[in-house]
Amino acid sequence: MGANDQTSRVVEVTETDLPLHCPTPKSPVWSMHPRVFLDVAKAGQMLCPYCGTRYVYKGQRPKGH
Repeated sequence: MGANDQTSRVVEVTETDLPLHCPTPKSPVWSMHPRVFLDVAKAGQMLCPYCGTRYVYKGQRPKGH
């Protein structure tokens, strides 16, 4: 195991989680950092630049925009 294995995690999100920001309200207190919005619906998956959490979009692509 590497040094980051304990802190890296994968979170699946759907359209009800949009707009997505990290940390989310469900994030543990120890992982709090400045809020950053992630366009995971467009990219399909994204890593938070602060904590490394991988967000994977499992919903339908939003209409519009």
